[in-house]
Amino acid sequence: MANGIPARTWLAAYDVGGFRADAVAGLTLAAYMLPAAIGDASLAGLPPQAGLYACLFGGLVFWALCSSRVTAISVTSAISLLIGATLSTIDNGDPARHAALAAGTAVIVAMIGVAAYVIRAGAVVNFFSETVLVGFKVGVACVLASTQLPKLFGFAGTHGDFWDAMAYFIRSLGRTNPTSLTIGAIALAMLVAGKTLLKNRPVALVVLVGSIIAARVLHVEDAGVKLIGDVPAGLPLPSVPAIGRHDLEALLPLASACFLLAAVETSAIGRMFAGRHGYRLDATQEFLAIGGSNLAAGLFGGFPISGGMSQSLVNETAGARTPISSLVSAVVIVAVALFLTGLLRHLPQPVLAAIVLAAVTGLVDVHKLREIWRFDRAEFAVTVAAVLGVLGSGLLNGVLVGVALSIFLLIRRAAHPRVTEVARVPGTTYFADIVRHPENERVPGAIVVRPEGSIVYFNVDHVRDRVDELVATQPVPPRVVVLTMAAVPFLDLAGTELVVDMQKSLAQQGVAFRLAEARDAVCDALRRAGADGVIDLDSAKLKVADAVS
Repeated sequence: MANGIPARTWLAAYDVGGFRADAVAGLTLAAYMLPAAIGDASLAGLPPQAGLYACLFGGLVFWALCSSRVTAISVTSAISLLIGATLSTIDNGDPARHAALAAGTAVIVAMIGVAAYVIRAGAVVNFFSETVLVGFKVGVACVLASTQLPKLFGFAGTHGDFWDAMAYFIRSLGRTNPTSLTIGAIALAMLVAGKTLLKNRPVALVVLVGSIIAARVLHVEDAGVKLIGDVPAGLPLPSVPAIGRHDLEALLPLASACFLLAAVETSAIGRMFAGRHGYRLDATQEFLAIGGSNLAAGLFGGFPISGGMSQSLVNETAGARTPISSLVSAVVIVAVALFLTGLLRHLPQPVLAAIVLAAVTGLVDVHKLREIWRFDRAEFAVTVAAVLGVLGSGLLNGVLVGVALSIFLLIRRAAHPRVTEVARVPGTTYFADIVRHPENERVPGAIVVRPEGSIVYFNVDHVRDRVDELVATQPVPPRVVVLTMAAVPFLDLAGTELVVDMQKSLAQQGVAFRLAEARDAVCDALRRAGADGVIDLDSAKLKVADAVS
């Protein structure tokens, strides 16, 4: 990377002959992104041009800073809904204030992204487990659907959580506008069929253009169908969002949640493509790309953006070879913003709702849900908890619930490392788990116990209890206990004290205690704790077979 700008490196070796492929991919990407930009702007409670500006100006920056070759920056349904649901509670019903708060949130996301880049925090995104992320996306899909169904049926929606919105929708079915529902249902059917039969093609753009033409010819507004109205032409001048110090305090949790979602999603997309195309992704560099693109989006009247999974897949499938395709896409959107916004005013709201509802299906990964269910019921329960956290507490709290669950899972696993008895594999000097392999042979008078994980202050009691339990359940009381440390990479002070306490406790019972296969880091920790006066560390690296003989 060249001073945080990867484009300097790959542009120097750019094959001009490949520009045609990047240009075609950029045109296809722009056609796919335009409907999403308009739809997600409505989710965020903002006018259509806010979505265009976010994709446009963010795209003009992201391509130069990202380390991924085909990731596309865009508005996303999850972040857009998070913005709309959160800001509606603090904007005092003022659309101008709502827009300023949204742009201000993007600027704060940019600051967080740059700070994360400076401190090289790329590994942080790995703490947000995929199990929780899958559940969060399912919850987001349900909330998205609850906000768009009223628009599809032709009546106004309501505020509140998922349960309130669905209850309101069911009570209001009698107010359905038949013309709106017909238009929306046809559009939705075409979009769903297109996702199945014409994958990664700009079907949404075709539906959008077709609905605009139909609305103008048939004058559907006379039948009570709502249109999105005027979309200002031209481009805005850069400006700092008009927010105050107290607004910054209110927006920081929202911006943190938006950055977390953007970081996790963008890194996950980048890793997938890096593995597929044989190059290495720099997750920390993606933080700078997220920061720079969100700064541009915020200064030009947009709202927070992220790497988009469906947009990136379209970009790759269309033949993108480098981030130049994202630059081409941004230039195409510039042309739309300058010359074609007048056509958008005739877009029916039910069609916009159908575009969003079709996109929702991509958030529900049924294959991944089945995989989690088959792998571990406890993991699946965490996924369900993440879903319920979003549905019951809202998107912002749902993100926080997801983070808390991810950390809880990590601590839970670390707090209960597996501690098992190992025994000699017949005819060898190798020792393996006797529970999995009951044919293994115990050494008479000895028991060999293997902890699997670091031994630290919050799991020492678990390790102690498991060792005591295994010793107590031996058919014959052992004369020697061997603790094989091959799977223990680290001991903290509490861990070293546990090892010393074991030695003393067993000695009082007339039982010898030995370590085997200890790593250098473990032996060093024991020496620093003064355990070498109690335990023979010179023999602690012996093989298990030598330790029991």
